[in-house]
Amino acid sequence: MNQAKHNKLRNTGLLFEFLIRQITIDVVNKSKNSKATNLVKKFFNENTQLGKEFALYNAILNKKFVDDKKASYFVDQVINNRTNLNLTELRREKYNLIKEIKETYNLVDFLSTRIDNYKIYASVYNLFEHTDNLTPDKKTMIYFNLLEYVTSKPVTTKEDNVIKEDKDIQIITYRILLEKFNRKYENFDHNQKKLLKAYVNNLSNVHSLKEYITKIKPQLKKELLSHIPNVTNKVTKIKLTEAVHSFDNICNVETKSKIVNDKVVLQLLRYLELNKQLKKNESKSL
Repeated sequence: MNQAKHNKLRNTGLLFEFLIRQITIDVVNKSKNSKATNLVKKFFNENTQLGKEFALYNAILNKKFVDDKKASYFVDQVINNRTNLNLTELRREKYNLIKEIKETYNLVDFLSTRIDNYKIYASVYNLFEHTDNLTPDKKTMIYFNLLEYVTSKPVTTKEDNVIKEDKDIQIITYRILLEKFNRKYENFDHNQKKLLKAYVNNLSNVHSLKEYITKIKPQLKKELLSHIPNVTNKVTKIKLTEAVHSFDNICNVETKSKIVNDKVVLQLLRYLELNKQLKKNESKSL
């Protein structure tokens, strides 16, 4: 029986994490075209085998149980669901992704960042990739390590501290904390952070992002309209009226396309900033 070895370059969960860290660096460096963002959108969506396998990694990392029997059943189902993937297509997608990563980045630098829960990612990888090559002792140890993880108590955080919450960095990131990035966006309010959180968490699930934007638009527009009568400067009132009347067109997600254009998220952030400033000005007047 061959000794199973963990290969972090072929670990789907880790590949996603490394790409997200690269996206964070691109954002901090004000890169206009992030290759990492394009790779995440291309390879980690609900229609790809990589996206489906990552969803299984993500399930293990995020699901918690109180009952040991339910936890055991859950881990078994995750392993079984992985066998239902098109493994030939999965290998092809992974090969192409790794090829593009090698062509774009210095591999040593790309793989050098520290990953939280690295051992859990490695355990999931070994059960997925090497389950037939693991010794009974090794397989049992890995399995019960995962059971222990999914039955451990989750760490709770305050919702308002969204940028640090769950170690997320909110613009095109997933569970990352970079001080430069935090300083850059520390003035964002709760609603702006929530939008960025939705953008981060839904890079690989555009339907959820689309639903979130559709949900928040009516209330935001209603609030913007409510400010117009309170603006005393005529020029400002005209510009504000024009901006609000253009809201639906500029922030339109009611299209057949599954992809939410990045410009829509950016414009929504600007409208949220406008709403924040108008509230602040009205508060000062009072």
